[in-house]
Amino acid sequence: MLKKWFYLFPLALLALAAGAWLAQSRYAPQPAEASAVSGMWQLAYPDLQGRTQPLSQWRGQPLVLNFWASWCAPCREEMPDFDALRTEHRANGVEFVGIAIDNAASVAQFLQQMPVSYPILIGEGAAHSLARALGNPSGALPFTIVLDRDGQVVLAHLGRLPRATLDATLRKFGA
Repeated sequence: MLKKWFYLFPLALLALAAGAWLAQSRYAPQPAEASAVSGMWQLAYPDLQGRTQPLSQWRGQPLVLNFWASWCAPCREEMPDFDALRTEHRANGVEFVGIAIDNAASVAQFLQQMPVSYPILIGEGAAHSLARALGNPSGALPFTIVLDRDGQVVLAHLGRLPRATLDATLRKFGA
């Protein structure tokens, strides 16, 4: 019996490692295609007041674009850090924009409890396509990209983005 486990245990470990590799390669952020980034500037989403906000208004400046939803716990956890980092890096021209994969009523209710100083747009389901084109094959949330002044993606992160990681990326824009 012990001999049987001696052979099965390495096979089980190998299967586990293969599964982890497959999940990582399938769901990890992928490099955004240049056409997706250039096409992004043609898009517009409504804000909470219903006014259409073109993404092109933030072209030419460092931009943190965060896809989130009010029902997403990791999204809610990172928003206070984003708000503080926006204030800290605003002098270097950095802007944060949250695109909610959610409806306006849920977003408005959530933001009454946890207001943020950066623009929030309502993307609903349409923003999922943009997130996928920008490198999020799974469509999972939160998903954040950081673009430099030239519109190049310098960071793509799926899941809760640690404050220190984002802060280090944004400090490069002040140099």
